[in-house]
Amino acid sequence: MTTLTKYRMAETGVLHLKDANDELMYADGDRARPMRIHLYGPGSKQYARALNARQNHNLDLLKIKGKTKESAEEAARTNAEFLCGCTQSFENIESDSGATGEALWMETYTDQGLSFVRDQVGAFINETANFSKPSTTS
Repeated sequence: MTTLTKYRMAETGVLHLKDANDELMYADGDRARPMRIHLYGPGSKQYARALNARQNHNLDLLKIKGKTKESAEEAARTNAEFLCGCTQSFENIESDSGATGEALWMETYTDQGLSFVRDQVGAFINETANFSKPSTTS
């Protein structure tokens, strides 16, 4: 008998970033140092918490402000907070400002010049196949 738990998603997945020209990114051009982001996926508690926080934020807009629209800056910040909540770590990625951890993530996700990174992360975490476990043949 096969149970559904056999098909449970992995909690995390790894995204190898591509630049704006769709080329894989490497720290200092060193192929041994891929620039990657480790992300929590739809099957994780971290993703569920981040999604819940975003949904609560949207409800608060309605309740407190009586509106459903945010400014572009507010929407970008809300999205960046969601992506930060889904981020486990950055690998081989540094900031000119020296930021690390969540400060680095927020700096990256809110930088309009790096919008291609934000777009890749959003697309990656919304694709459940990125969090599938390797199949085991019986």
